[in-house]
Amino acid sequence: MVRGGRPLRGTLRVPGDKSISHRALILAALAEGTSVVRGLSAGDDVARTRAAVRALGADVDGERITGGRNRLHEPADVVDVGNSGTSIRLLVGVCATVAGVTVLTGDGSIRRRPMDRVAGPLRDMGAHLDGREGGRLPPLVVRGAALKGIDYRLPVPSAQVKAAVLLAGLAAEGETVVREGVRTRAHTEEMLAQAGADVTVADGGLTTRVRPSTLRPFELDVPGDPSQAAFWLVGAAVVPGSDVTVEHVYLGPARAAFVDVLARMGADVQRDGGATGAVRVRHTGPLTATEIGGGEIPGLIDEVPILAVAAACAEGTTVIRDAAELRVKESDRIAAVAAQLGRLGAHVESRPDGLVITGPARLTGAAVDSGGDHRMAMALAIAGLAARTGDTEIGGWGAVATSYPRFADDLEALTCG
Repeated sequence: MVRGGRPLRGTLRVPGDKSISHRALILAALAEGTSVVRGLSAGDDVARTRAAVRALGADVDGERITGGRNRLHEPADVVDVGNSGTSIRLLVGVCATVAGVTVLTGDGSIRRRPMDRVAGPLRDMGAHLDGREGGRLPPLVVRGAALKGIDYRLPVPSAQVKAAVLLAGLAAEGETVVREGVRTRAHTEEMLAQAGADVTVADGGLTTRVRPSTLRPFELDVPGDPSQAAFWLVGAAVVPGSDVTVEHVYLGPARAAFVDVLARMGADVQRDGGATGAVRVRHTGPLTATEIGGGEIPGLIDEVPILAVAAACAEGTTVIRDAAELRVKESDRIAAVAAQLGRLGAHVESRPDGLVITGPARLTGAAVDSGGDHRMAMALAIAGLAARTGDTEIGGWGAVATSYPRFADDLEALTCG
């Protein structure tokens, strides 16, 4: 239950970045020796990747992960990724190079999410991969095989597909090239370089080449997740009297676009200049509507639900386009945003690839439902906080544990401080 109208005040750190946490565990499992990774996300999604690399033969003891190609083997049981789309897509790329058979499955949401975009290029590399509907849907059965490098252009921007192909390319014959039309998150190529992979990036980050490589162990401090920071920063921008600082948050390429959108909407935003730093947002008045689309969408696709809350509180009509990818996330987030924000009194029109939101709406507390989607649940909590009257009850709140288990505690701390 969220009571509306309470300002957010204080300083906090959010959980470790999920995207980096998944990749750190997988690369440490491939590296020849013991890596040390501090600050991993404590959510269930990353716990599923941790369990998966253990099942594949890596030794995971707290912050220490001991891996190596000779340790990896066929898992003794089906690998269950829960609700984590990142886990299943990245693990497919690794398992395609591990001898034996790996079966990857997940919860009901995962079993409805399309995997053909990752299955296609991996099959082109020689991977033996099958699943429901011709490999389009999990469970996926992956048989380790000798792979060959490919030159692949992503038809749809996806850091997960890019990562899967690059991870497979580490053990493929020849060079593997991934080309993008729009730059996506660069964590995989950055972390591969840190682990000593033979990897190069060109064309302003749009072309990544990897050659067969033996990874060396590494140490890493995982910075805070900007996608989690976004909830508090948008909350501060839309709830009168709010002033929030999020410390040690990742602000690198293709991850901080939502901060730029907030600033464009007139929010009082102060941020450090480095790749990791603090962001402060203070409420100083109403926001102004904007347009969100094109090349900035891949860098803020996860933040669209919470930016929709900002748009509902802004003056004018905000248009979000080129975001059809939201239809196949943990839920159909376009439909969910329109329906659930509508219950709170927002004026939202859904379109095939986005949303049209007219504000400022007079939000009122109501019963809403996350549909089992963690980002929807947290966005609705902030919308409930922005409601002028009434309490907001959020169904499916348990989904928040997949990424931000202490969200409710942080909400209480910021609203009572």
